[in-house]
Amino acid sequence: MSKIDQTAYKNFVKAIKEKVYQAQYQALKAVNKELIKLYWEIGNAIIEKQEQHGWGKSIIENLSKDLQKEFPGVKGFSSSNLWRIKNFYQVYSTNEKLAPLVREIAWSHNIVIMEKCKDDLEREFYIKMTKKYGWSKSVLIHQVEGKSYERYLLNQTNFDKSLTEKYKFIASFN
Repeated sequence: MSKIDQTAYKNFVKAIKEKVYQAQYQALKAVNKELIKLYWEIGNAIIEKQEQHGWGKSIIENLSKDLQKEFPGVKGFSSSNLWRIKNFYQVYSTNEKLAPLVREIAWSHNIVIMEKCKDDLEREFYIKMTKKYGWSKSVLIHQVEGKSYERYLLNQTNFDKSLTEKYKFIASFN
């Protein structure tokens, strides 16, 4: 057996590691997409059954206990999360623009945006920025609490559009 070229081998290992990381990332994205789809369907089902049968708030407590008993160790079926799931569906189901976008970010990110943002335009901003920049949950919270959306709105002007070329040039030196 011939001597291994260390540089070639290190590059080979690096390439394999990158493939593993990519596969893990793609798997996480697929799991997240299915989780959001499941939560969407559960939220829809809760609302439908409450309307259909006149069930009250206790349905969520009962459902939580039954799901936790059936799926021990599976997170996500606490009564507080089932309330979030129901609210998630209520907030986004009638919004044709945001409904597909929420499926592209993690559940934890959706919770932050849903609970901390006041309106659909603010939610859209944070959903898109999270997706575009790959914000972690803690970075997203920092951005929301730092009022990035409000700062973004304040920085939007029509300055460049309203000035003639002559005045744009002069203004750029001041």
